[in-house]
Amino acid sequence: MTHRVVPWSIVLAAGEGRRLQSMTKDAEGVSTPKQFCSLYGGPTLLRDALGRAFAVSPPERTCAIVAAQHERWWRPELADLAAHNVFVQPQNRGTGNGILLPLLHIAERDPNAAIVLLPSDHHVQDEWILADALRTAVRLAQGADDGIVLLGISPDEADAELGYIVPEDHAGQSGHGLRAVSRFIEKPASSLAENLVRCGALWNSFILASTAPALLQLFERKVPRIVARMSAALQRDAYRAQGGPALAAEYASLNDVDFSRHLLDGAESSLRVQSVPACGWSDLGTPRRVAATLRRRARQAKPGTEAGGRLAGTPCLAALHARQSTLQTSQLTPGAP
Repeated sequence: MTHRVVPWSIVLAAGEGRRLQSMTKDAEGVSTPKQFCSLYGGPTLLRDALGRAFAVSPPERTCAIVAAQHERWWRPELADLAAHNVFVQPQNRGTGNGILLPLLHIAERDPNAAIVLLPSDHHVQDEWILADALRTAVRLAQGADDGIVLLGISPDEADAELGYIVPEDHAGQSGHGLRAVSRFIEKPASSLAENLVRCGALWNSFILASTAPALLQLFERKVPRIVARMSAALQRDAYRAQGGPALAAEYASLNDVDFSRHLLDGAESSLRVQSVPACGWSDLGTPRRVAATLRRRARQAKPGTEAGGRLAGTPCLAALHARQSTLQTSQLTPGAP
């Protein structure tokens, strides 16, 4: 009988959402980070990401990384998670540190853990397609030579605002259909994006499956001093999920680390990519991406759900986009969080 691997999921929810701030400012000028907004007035993007995580991980193995300054938004949203699975950053120091912190916590509990990373600012139309791909990626990561499998989305258009993964022409050494990564291209010009799509490049979803040892090895190879210092701080704080004085002091002097630029770039030879069929995936990173997603979803959305309503004061991106288009202003009032 094949042993079924039960992975841990890490939902990345500590970002500031700066590129959407013009759409989500309240009357006091405070912007609601996009992960705490909804797309159509239903669950927030963070709740959608938690649902994505629950599709592959049980609640006791589902974690989130959040920012201390966002507590008024994340505390009610993460009420379903155990407190020791909600890791709080004292400050935002880039996506690299935002991944390393929960990774070290999980590795302390389960040194050989299988791990899935899930951003919290995505929309997925056909969730079952992505869930199936995630389960496959977890299994493949266990057998991949280097243990890190990126999920590349098959594009349904050429989009110059997204990043692309260019796979090698041949399958990876695992023999499971994984392909080696040739290079990453971030936000190419429109003509290059069209050529990339024609040549089989994939959208970089920033979703991956790995093993804790493989992911830690990547960090130790690229930012060894940060790994050592953060590990020592967590030990001094007895690995408290909410953080402690040692972690706060460490974050005060940390340099920003971008996971894509500082960790993945230059590590292509140790990465593999799994192609995910088109599933209506979208990165809601910019107002234009929000608008494009709303246009694509307009035909499939149920009547009355496209724009207008929102739940319990949650800012609704569809309604805010409609108001922005009507008022032709970059200062909107989403309401109190």
